[in-house]
Amino acid sequence: MADLSAFPITTRWPAKNPDIIQLYSLQTPNGVKVSVALEELGLTYEPHYISFAANEQKSPEFESLNPNGRIPAIIDPNGPDGKPIGLFESGAILLYLAEKTGKLIPADAADRYECIQWVFFQMASIGPMFGQFGHFHKFAADKVANNSYPVERYRDESKRLLGVLEGRLKGRQWIMGDQYTIADITTFTWVRGADIFYGGREILEYAKFPAVSDWLERCIARPASARGLNIPVKPE
Repeated sequence: MADLSAFPITTRWPAKNPDIIQLYSLQTPNGVKVSVALEELGLTYEPHYISFAANEQKSPEFESLNPNGRIPAIIDPNGPDGKPIGLFESGAILLYLAEKTGKLIPADAADRYECIQWVFFQMASIGPMFGQFGHFHKFAADKVANNSYPVERYRDESKRLLGVLEGRLKGRQWIMGDQYTIADITTFTWVRGADIFYGGREILEYAKFPAVSDWLERCIARPASARGLNIPVKPE
């Protein structure tokens, strides 16, 4: 049995089975990236629900694994050289899981880097801009009621990014063509999230991006990805 005692987070969220991947997350656009990937890869894992309402992501135990205090994070008891490894940042985790299994990422070197660049595109652009749009459009609407600039700025930038994605997806089933990859996973969860979490479908004019809309439906229709969108489940 793997020894995870070096990870203080396990004192607050004990591992029932320390021999499998431990996932610390929540059903947010960033959080579900990893559960979707784990489901698609068929890896056995144990999800732990991190409550934002209780500010658990800022607890000393959680920050011992991710000092930035953000979900998701994982512990893999079977890391490089067979030693446990803890990781945070969703993009890094996706890349780690893809390289660990040799799946969800192209085998060809040039295609691999092309895939990684689209992962970085989401991490650097879609995630931050959609997140700021959602913040001002939904969560801070009362604070900017007399100032339309923040919503307009992030709305327009989010629409521009959807246009970039639209151009990439025209004539393609997935971002990398015929292969579903971590580039799709990291991106569709945010495109879905801007609608589901922020109510942004109309204001971001999704109808003007048919290739993106069709691709989003294909992503959500994948049984493994659909399962991952609902993990972890909030404890009763």
